[in-house]
Amino acid sequence: MSKIAYDPTKDRFARWIRRSRLLRTLFYKTLDLFFLRSWYVRTALRKHYSRHFSRHERLDILDAGSGFGQYDRFMLRTFPNAVIHAIDIKDDYLDDCRYYFGKEIKRGRIRFEKRDLVTDELPEASYDLVICVDVLEHIREDVQVMMRLRASLRPGGLFIMHSPSHYSEEDAGDDEFFVDEHARAGYSREDLSDKLIRAGLEPVTLNYSYGKWGHRAWVMLIKIPMLWFTRFGMITLIWLPFYYLLTLLPGTAMMAVDRRQENHRGTGILGIARKPKQDLPYSS
Repeated sequence: MSKIAYDPTKDRFARWIRRSRLLRTLFYKTLDLFFLRSWYVRTALRKHYSRHFSRHERLDILDAGSGFGQYDRFMLRTFPNAVIHAIDIKDDYLDDCRYYFGKEIKRGRIRFEKRDLVTDELPEASYDLVICVDVLEHIREDVQVMMRLRASLRPGGLFIMHSPSHYSEEDAGDDEFFVDEHARAGYSREDLSDKLIRAGLEPVTLNYSYGKWGHRAWVMLIKIPMLWFTRFGMITLIWLPFYYLLTLLPGTAMMAVDRRQENHRGTGILGIARKPKQDLPYSS
């Protein structure tokens, strides 16, 4: 059976909607609906925004690995006092985002910049919140990057990340589907906690996502259609709407169950950590 690389498949979709604001908005909404990690990340952002930040004070955010700009759109719409510095290593992603977010750029609410998290420095003690969604699994020097992100936070600032977990190896070994862009299969709770502490961050919560029901929904709504696109190409678009008529409702119900329960294992992991208000020693 054929194997596909996950990121190039996503890039192909992005090219189709590159210069259409309407299609790009629909693309963002589709990502938010179909990808359970977006449910987890958006819930965490809302929850911790109301707990830790004031709506009356400027909120400086670093989106470390902004990709398509999906979470930037959410944060700009949800947090009226947010000012976002979005960085990524891919020029095409950044150019597309600059086009889509042009009005917000002119208002000074967001800026996009090319940065390599491994080699490029970040401004120190400049952000109240750093998000890093499905990025660290691509980087071998992950603790080094966590240290750099920690240094960019103000004392007491929050770090929110999502990544595949070590349980995702079960899919990495599948003959049908393989993600070859990753530097590691994923993190366990223990491994992620240890690395956050080594980077000088205090873990707040570490929870598995994509548990039993979430993983089943992902297979139904994402994996199977991607395999079809790999094997049959654009002809997949003919029957895909009928497929989703049958699967979208049960799939989203499964994701809702997954997000509301505590998963003892799952193929994703959501980590939330805090920079100490008084710096503590950390190991490299």
